[in-house]
Amino acid sequence: MLLVDKPAGLTSHDVVAIVRRLARQRRIGHAGTLDPFATGLLVLLLGRATRLLPYLAGEPKVYDAVVAFGNETDTDDATGALTRTASLPSRADLDAALAALTGSLQQIPPAYSAKQQSGQRAYAAARRGAPLALAPVEVVVHAWTVHDWDGSVLRATVTCGGGTYVRALARDVGRTAQSAAHLTELRRRRSGPFCVEDAATLSTLEAQGVDAYMRPPLDGLDGLAIEPLDGAAIARVKRGLTVGALALGECAALVDNDRRLVAVAVRQGAEWQPRVVMGDDDAE
Repeated sequence: MLLVDKPAGLTSHDVVAIVRRLARQRRIGHAGTLDPFATGLLVLLLGRATRLLPYLAGEPKVYDAVVAFGNETDTDDATGALTRTASLPSRADLDAALAALTGSLQQIPPAYSAKQQSGQRAYAAARRGAPLALAPVEVVVHAWTVHDWDGSVLRATVTCGGGTYVRALARDVGRTAQSAAHLTELRRRRSGPFCVEDAATLSTLEAQGVDAYMRPPLDGLDGLAIEPLDGAAIARVKRGLTVGALALGECAALVDNDRRLVAVAVRQGAEWQPRVVMGDDDAE
């Protein structure tokens, strides 16, 4: 597992391609992309560890966001074309909008997003001038922390669940405050247990190599039960066989005596059934 601090101007797939070259590893998965203009934390899994993505702890997401009021764009951020202008909101209207956009929400994804509908990508349809009528998706916003409001620009930290588009939140804050708004800056600070302060920059990875910053995959399984195994049990798990379950929970990380990950397993009565079995090189 590798934590990368993505710079502005690169897509998340650009970062994956760079890490693929540096690590000489073809299989790389990510736990959530960032828009090209955004910066911050990308969580990458390499090799067979990509199979752990469904079990990776990835919530909450924490972002530092800058929202400009008065204008709305077709991309909901500063890279798009102006579509609407409106007067600036009062502080009371802003506070009411932030309160209304906290909790469980029905969010319409941005027109320029990777969402699919009838086999079409939303961004592709939008570029053709025929944006899709995207269905709302349930998202969760845990909290807004306002750092600064000068009457036209909001600086805030957004804590939310996975799948939340902060661009769309910026758009909706503007509309809910009887104004218009778009996102101008975005930085992902946290994803689950991981923080950007622990991530490596691409220049550091180029200079020092990927191996110096690799983390054990067990670090990404925060919240799973931990079940230590002896040698006989490890041999069974590596053959895909069940082992006795002593730890509580419906899913567990099975580890050896050195807390190296052996497998991720699900409960079957009083036993663990392996779902993802790691190779010796993947468990580090």
